[in-house]
Amino acid sequence: MAGLINNVLILFLVFQNSCLAFRSPLSVFKRYKDTARSHSNECLGSNRQLVPLGVSDFALDIRMPGVTPTQSDTYFCMSLRLPVEEEAYVVDFKPHASMDTVHHMLLFGCNEPASDEDYWDCDAGTCTDTSNILYAWARNAPPTRLPKGVGFKVGGEKGSKFFILQVHYGDISAFKDKHKDCSGVTLHLTNQKQPMIAGMYLMMSMDTVIPPGEKVVDADIACHYKMYPMHLFAYRVHTHRLGQVVSGYRVRDGQWTLIGRQSPQLPQAFYPVESPVEVKFGDTLAARCVFTGEGRASKTRIGSTSSDEMCNFYIMYYMEAKHAVSFMTCTQTVNPEMFRSIPQEANIPIPVKSDMTMMAHGHHEEARRGQLSSVAQQPKREDEEVLDQDLTIEEVTDWPGINLKVGQVSGLALDPNSNLVIFHRGDHVWDRNSFDNRYIYQQKGLGPIEETTILVLDPSNSAVLHSTGKNLFYLPHGLSIDKNGNYWVTDVALHQVFKLASRGMELPLLTLGRAFQPGSDRNHFCQPTDVTVDPATGSVYVSDGYCNSRVIQFSPNGIFITQWGEETSLAQAKPGQFNIPHSLTMVADFGQLCVADRENGRIQCFKPETGEFVREIRHPLFGRQLFAVSYAPGGLLFAVNGKPYPGDKEPLQAFMMNFSTGEIIDTFIPLRKNFEMPHDIVASEDRTVYIGDAHANTIWKFTSTEKMEHRSVKKAGIEVQEIKAEAVIEARLTNKPMSTEMLQKEKKQHVIQQSSTGVSFVLITTLLIIPIVVLLAIAVFIRWRKSRIYGADAEHKLESSSGRILGRFRGKGSGGLNLGNFFASRAGYSRKGFDRLSTEGSDQEKDEDDATDSEEDESAPPPPAIPPSS
Repeated sequence: MAGLINNVLILFLVFQNSCLAFRSPLSVFKRYKDTARSHSNECLGSNRQLVPLGVSDFALDIRMPGVTPTQSDTYFCMSLRLPVEEEAYVVDFKPHASMDTVHHMLLFGCNEPASDEDYWDCDAGTCTDTSNILYAWARNAPPTRLPKGVGFKVGGEKGSKFFILQVHYGDISAFKDKHKDCSGVTLHLTNQKQPMIAGMYLMMSMDTVIPPGEKVVDADIACHYKMYPMHLFAYRVHTHRLGQVVSGYRVRDGQWTLIGRQSPQLPQAFYPVESPVEVKFGDTLAARCVFTGEGRASKTRIGSTSSDEMCNFYIMYYMEAKHAVSFMTCTQTVNPEMFRSIPQEANIPIPVKSDMTMMAHGHHEEARRGQLSSVAQQPKREDEEVLDQDLTIEEVTDWPGINLKVGQVSGLALDPNSNLVIFHRGDHVWDRNSFDNRYIYQQKGLGPIEETTILVLDPSNSAVLHSTGKNLFYLPHGLSIDKNGNYWVTDVALHQVFKLASRGMELPLLTLGRAFQPGSDRNHFCQPTDVTVDPATGSVYVSDGYCNSRVIQFSPNGIFITQWGEETSLAQAKPGQFNIPHSLTMVADFGQLCVADRENGRIQCFKPETGEFVREIRHPLFGRQLFAVSYAPGGLLFAVNGKPYPGDKEPLQAFMMNFSTGEIIDTFIPLRKNFEMPHDIVASEDRTVYIGDAHANTIWKFTSTEKMEHRSVKKAGIEVQEIKAEAVIEARLTNKPMSTEMLQKEKKQHVIQQSSTGVSFVLITTLLIIPIVVLLAIAVFIRWRKSRIYGADAEHKLESSSGRILGRFRGKGSGGLNLGNFFASRAGYSRKGFDRLSTEGSDQEKDEDDATDSEEDESAPPPPAIPPSS
């Protein structure tokens, strides 16, 4: 009876959860995906409009469905219905556009789009009812994330049911090749109620005229505020080419409080309000745009084309939910005389230097921090000199990552949460039988790797947090993670590049290249080695590879943009020539993309937007090979070389360099095991470095000695003070044995650690055994007692009862319910994972004793022998 009641309760809970899932907004995902519009084939990666992010969150991708404007200053609109009926809140905006093709984008919310076509000319209108501006973008502005607890409310009874994307294509010279554009924005929405509702306040001049040749022209806007209090948290300025500076203020009792001030020639992002500004009933909001008419031969008026002008000051605010108003505008000047007392700063243009203009074309990360990208031209700072003298790197010897059971480790990266992500080959090995002389993979019959090939590790203890990548890859190689947490990987057997969601996705979001088809055009790769993504522009860069000698740039949607590089000539390698471009790293602080030119034993750095060569870093200590390179924000560059050729003296080691000068600050090797083929390296801003080895199947963790100097570790309640790293480093660098006193100290600590481990084991074992002994004693006593009272019949009753109890623990006995079998028996149940790419043949066991060398050792021919001099 008790078992029956348990079963009924469990089934009730399962049924209740099913009902809740049905009512959840996430329950519409499948229906929504089935009815979503299909995009152009050229819009790779943009055809998955809705992606679940959790129980209550989801991402909505709003993109132009592959359009080709035929004349300049075209405005295209498209609509997308909110996929849930309940209230939802937009908390994050991530743009997908380039100012090379798009002048600006606006995102509106409304209930009745002006058209039901896939897209339409915005001259026909955006909405038939009232529309609210939710987002604006121009000049390669970065993503916008709202403060915690704040969201734009959509859906429900009063919220907008449709999103309308408006894209202004200014100069269409970029469309000479007739490609299709898929610009847009990705929204992060949640159905969790937000206590504060976001809104947009737009201040806009309507009648400004800029005379030709006029040096300074002001456009002023001011309105009285007569609503409930609102809190301003971000602002954005917008003009066209003649704008010099735009400033916004709150005016209260004659006092001008700055909201924001910026040059409209910089990335037109939503910048945070530096100091909190509250606006309440009776205040005045004022803004001024400063223009120049120099260089114009005729009057310039406010208008919609790129040759016209605009004067806009956007304010993002939040209000208490019960008083919230989602959109307000100000297009007049209630009191022109008030501008006589506007702060003088509003009249001073903000100079835009050449490097800042560069950032407006994609390199804007420094602008967000109020810094410039001219660091490379600055003299070495004092703190850098201190780093050069004092900073050393040492292995974290208590990190258990070297004991992790993985295959050949080919790629490493750090995700946005600073977790270590590794890419390994499982039971597949790259050897001399893997490819023929045309670079065609010869072991397709093995099928894809059946185990998970991407592991996410806790950086503190190397525990596997989650994993993915089953039945997808044949020979993994490069790994990179973009700022949104997506995985970008290369497979040298497939000759392809993939973009994968970090969680919850069964299929790649984007695939570049043709499976098992090597090539050298814009649609094919030949053993691509690595991939990286520009955090500012979203542009994708692929190093291609073992049989090509180039770097290829793609748009965020996977559209080919450009390529550069050529094979190395027989003489000294020239700038831009490669002999296996093996590893990539973005140096966002300096606006450069650096390549580990493996067989040329050097690092080459380029301007990512043009491929223009900037510099070469080469040292005799590198030897003949340099396998991998990684940049750590703050000015440090890390690299690792290859195994020396016979007769060469340069050891296998890793390097830490000052990026500005290229000087080596320190070299380092593991204290446990040895490097065999250190294949990839990744470094964080706090100078934590990880190295993965493709032959030792190992991952090492290193850190700066200033972190290791004063550490104590508690093990089983015993505090153990570890040896200072300087002593170990000194012994290693000077090749001197440690002193007898130091060795004795280390030996004592080793004994303490061993004893602490023993104590821990005994404690745990004792704690586990005691309850078992107690239970057994109770069971024996009950059985003895019942046998005395009931005789032989009690044994049968006790056995039956025990069977029911143990059955519940095992999921087998009467009254027990095995939930795994319960769900597995239901129609449609599957163990989700990547679908196999090939079903040819069956998987074959690899010989564990197979000692064949990796093809990666022999991918490049050895240097030709030098003929004897005559």
